[in-house]
Amino acid sequence: LRNAGVSVILIGLSEDDRRGVKGKRGAVVPVDALIGEVREEDFDALLIPGGKGPAHLRHDPRVLEFTKAFDRDRKTIAAICHGPQILASADLLMGRTATSFFTVIPEVRKAGGLYANRPVVIDRNLITARKPGDIPQFSQALLEALDALPARERKIA
Repeated sequence: LRNAGVSVILIGLSEDDRRGVKGKRGAVVPVDALIGEVREEDFDALLIPGGKGPAHLRHDPRVLEFTKAFDRDRKTIAAICHGPQILASADLLMGRTATSFFTVIPEVRKAGGLYANRPVVIDRNLITARKPGDIPQFSQALLEALDALPARERKIA
């Protein structure tokens, strides 16, 4: 996304995250802002990554409200792998088609979502993907959604 000229802002939960959040493979990435410092209206889209993070993030009401705000304003929300766990916890899947990592399928269905086993699923403003192998198609779908916006710098949370 950054290679395509998109401004990506990594958001953390607490002051401890300012030193960086640890990724699945051990890389530490510093956050750009904390959840209490950002507003949905400052962004064009929300990208929810996969891995173990969503299982933790979904318990923070600020994360759920931030996610719901994007949906209320019909802004793109892109979630990959375990990311749809946040969509389920934010009650955004009822009657909508989505995909996810296979272990998240029961949560998608329990939240009222219609599961589709495809690399990328687009349902209105939601873009979902199953796994890291789907990243090329997922990124393309997200870039196409951003390209449909008025020309200016793109900013993703």
